[in-house]
Amino acid sequence: MTMVWTLHNKEFKGSIVMLAADTNAPIVLDVTTLIISGAAITLLLGVFLLSAWTQERIRALAWWGTAYLLGGFSVAVWSIENLISPPLPFGAANALLFLACGMIWTTAARIFHGRPVLWAAMAAGALVWIAGCNMTELAQSAAARIVLSSLIVSAYTFLTAAELWRERRKSVLRRWPAIFVPLLHGAVFLIPIPLASLLSADSGLVSLASGWIAVFALETMLYVIGTAFIVLVLAKEHTLRAQRDAAFSDELTGALNRRGFFAAAQQLLAQQAKLGRPVSVLMFDLDRFKGINDRFGHAVGDETLKLFAAVTGSTMRSSDIFARFGGEEFVALLPCALADASVAAERVRSNFEIAAATIAGHALAATVSVGAAGADLCADIAALLTCADRALYRAKANGRNRLEGIDQGSFPGEGARGHAGDAPLAWHVNARTLPAA
Repeated sequence: MTMVWTLHNKEFKGSIVMLAADTNAPIVLDVTTLIISGAAITLLLGVFLLSAWTQERIRALAWWGTAYLLGGFSVAVWSIENLISPPLPFGAANALLFLACGMIWTTAARIFHGRPVLWAAMAAGALVWIAGCNMTELAQSAAARIVLSSLIVSAYTFLTAAELWRERRKSVLRRWPAIFVPLLHGAVFLIPIPLASLLSADSGLVSLASGWIAVFALETMLYVIGTAFIVLVLAKEHTLRAQRDAAFSDELTGALNRRGFFAAAQQLLAQQAKLGRPVSVLMFDLDRFKGINDRFGHAVGDETLKLFAAVTGSTMRSSDIFARFGGEEFVALLPCALADASVAAERVRSNFEIAAATIAGHALAATVSVGAAGADLCADIAALLTCADRALYRAKANGRNRLEGIDQGSFPGEGARGHAGDAPLAWHVNARTLPAA
């Protein structure tokens, strides 16, 4: 089947004529029919996305579905606006369409990745269009309106692609399909802009754009279907990520739980072993925590746990792994030598002592004891945890609110005191304790 383009000399109207190879009889696809069909598909997909939102309760689905409904409605109004009485304000249908494009970018795409909604940017395209339609030069030039509308649509679709590109939790190969669809859509809508500089007469661009409207209608149908598929994939990944985070996270503090810690620790240990770099474990235990619960109640105890998790999370680096092991016991795995880990541990201990002087209006003076263990090379997280736990026991026995460490060798300049119980693991307990702040 051979495809031939013909134009109707009427602004933004056209048709696609296909000649059947066997009969040479023309099969005409009216552009208005294509546009209305596209609007109907967009509205249907909007309802479908809103239905998915009622089940998944993901805000971005609601925004994206609403944007589709608004976009489909605006295109439907644009296609029949000559039949509406009294007539709508000039450019009103286009303004609604540009608002829908802005919603897809700044609310849907950004919300999916936890970024704030940019309300002004969302409405900027519609506001620019309304302002332009009130300018005599633009109102009288169909070519100028074509260029402006192309710029607005392309800008929003490129921004949507940029938001998807910024999602670093997936590899480039996994991101490319989601990025390609809006990039193609934006590129297609940029085509009239270079033509404006090549065609001097205003009517020339309008006539050419009349034919391109058919291309826009077909491409836009593919775009709305493609982006609906993308948003459903994003929603599925969001749900799976939320379920995984819930399985690996402590509900009270937001830190990793034991399961999450061991999953992350194995990856970090393998990475450090491959590079030949040391690792260290810090074990934290809140001092006299049972007394806090007994004297002030479990609500204050929970606030103490959350405060410690917040202090530790703000003190440690993003490369460190921090988890709640249960009760008042926490653990951290750091990709560094014991000396550096000890500095981090002392900073946590000191910061928590200051922050926990008063909690929920009660003078608690809560403190934490820390046990540290380090290894130049370690493939067994259980052995490292055992040594850190042993160091923590020493910190508790030696007065609490302090840090004690176990290293693979003695600290420089100090003798190590070995113990028979440590021999199987080739660890040495060092008597050094960092001074309390």
